[in-house]
Amino acid sequence: MRAGLLAFVIWLLCGLLFTARGIYCMYAKKEIPFGFWANANTAPVSNVAAYNRALGKLFTVAGIVFILLGLPLLQGQNKAGVIISILGTMVECIVLMAVYTVKIEGKYRR
Repeated sequence: MRAGLLAFVIWLLCGLLFTARGIYCMYAKKEIPFGFWANANTAPVSNVAAYNRALGKLFTVAGIVFILLGLPLLQGQNKAGVIISILGTMVECIVLMAVYTVKIEGKYRR
């Protein structure tokens, strides 16, 4: 049980980092759009504040869902329920990319 708890705590910290970044993006006063893709320049956006708010909401929801997907780790790492965490994270990443590309970037791209 201890190994599962340790795995969940690490999973929880990663989810909290996503959530913290989302909250920071939502309430940042910067006039620079935050990036979604790693090592890529952000496309020019029409309304920076609204874009950052939408991206912050996306990251916050992603962090919360990520934490919830880690709950099967509390049973232990060698249980069958861990497949929910693994496959759920893959699906979550695909959904995040689709929502960002279609909704957020499509709406705010100049």
